[in-house]
Amino acid sequence: MKVAIVGASGMVGKMFVQVIEERQLPIKELYLIASSRSAGQTLSFCGNELQIEELTPAVFDRGIDYALFAASNDISRKYAPIAVKAGCVVIDNSSAWRMDPDVPLVVPEVNGADLANHKGIIANPNCCATPAVIALKPLHDMYVLKRVVISTYQSVSGAGVGGMQDLDDTMAGNPPGHFPYPIAHNVIPHIDRFLGDGYTGEERKLISEIRKMLHSQHMGVTATTVRVPVKVGHSLSINVTFENPYVLEHLVEHLAEAPGIVISDDPAANLYPMPITAAGTDMVYVGRIRRDNSLPHSLNMWVSADNIRKGAATNAVQILEMLTGLNPEMVKSTE
Repeated sequence: MKVAIVGASGMVGKMFVQVIEERQLPIKELYLIASSRSAGQTLSFCGNELQIEELTPAVFDRGIDYALFAASNDISRKYAPIAVKAGCVVIDNSSAWRMDPDVPLVVPEVNGADLANHKGIIANPNCCATPAVIALKPLHDMYVLKRVVISTYQSVSGAGVGGMQDLDDTMAGNPPGHFPYPIAHNVIPHIDRFLGDGYTGEERKLISEIRKMLHSQHMGVTATTVRVPVKVGHSLSINVTFENPYVLEHLVEHLAEAPGIVISDDPAANLYPMPITAAGTDMVYVGRIRRDNSLPHSLNMWVSADNIRKGAATNAVQILEMLTGLNPEMVKSTE
């Protein structure tokens, strides 16, 4: 199997390399590709130093089977079709293709069966949509979701290197260079640009992607996305209303049995999901699970996950594993 990583010099691209090595995928050739600024740099992979190549249309003309894209929307729109034409299957981490009706948007634990309908491009979801649907899917299957209200607490790594640098700079008392305000000792309820209806692009992505992956275009979903002074790990406060009544103990048991989830919920022991716990792992932590007594058939829960790993790189690699039959358990869990 020949695999290319486009955007290999970035935060998610480097994590692609790390996760592939950790999971010991049987790769014959791994090609690292990025912009001309990064060409010539090297990354370590399985004890070898691999050189990064400059992205051009010709780089795909050597029998590459799969390409993992961790690049901008513009790069993905331009080069993903070129890679597909060269015989490559693209797994794209940008938002360029996510809402295209001909492109499956996939979290393997949730809707891996949608991979059967791909036409060469597969979209990797938003880094908050992934943990959200992992937590929501088993509940939707059991009780049918009527309405979902999400508030996110997103780490600065979700904004890339610039976001990470802003946290360090503003903690030192220097002005921000990436965010509109200092992120140190602050929270900023503004991720992506504001749209005409007062929502941000990030909020619109979260709403649309949840509906698409749960195959529920008319489900009531609303979101507020917030940047917080945390380096790695996104958290979500999720409130749901079901069509049907539920027994809380049975609901928690069902969540605990779902793939990709770790229940972290013991108030007496101060046990609940936190970014510091989720960072460096590939699991979605769910806790603070409690009945919402203000509305019938409603529930509150708190979710944390590593946005660079499960929110981006690991999910894409799991898609690759499903496509190549390397993870039959994951395939079985989505049937």
